[in-house]
Amino acid sequence: MNNTEKIIREITVFHENIEKWFQGKAENQEILYKELLSGFSPDFTMINGDGNSVTLSLFSEWLPTTFGKFPERIVQVENIEVHHSDHHGLATYTEIQTTGGITNKRKSSAVFLFNEEKSLWFHLIENWI
Repeated sequence: MNNTEKIIREITVFHENIEKWFQGKAENQEILYKELLSGFSPDFTMINGDGNSVTLSLFSEWLPTTFGKFPERIVQVENIEVHHSDHHGLATYTEIQTTGGITNKRKSSAVFLFNEEKSLWFHLIENWI
């Protein structure tokens, strides 16, 4: 798998899994939790759509509070664009979350680091659109 494919796969699989998480549709909640977090660098940081800075530690503490809270939420990703070197990559994409007829969109930019198997989320910036 080349580096572009690693990034696209990570973005796609993460959003499929976060949708399952929000809906509470996991055969094993602990396995899904670990799978969600396995794609992140230990040094991951994020600036969310509200402008707040979030570390991996804060994200991992927040995640359990949302399991099954949004059983109707649909999460989609569009317009993934990827640029990369041999060691890291930058992706932009649009994330769309729809819950009970209410749609939220955000434009995201993410920096990924590569290992042999996959790409790891390193930094994410989300902007509401």
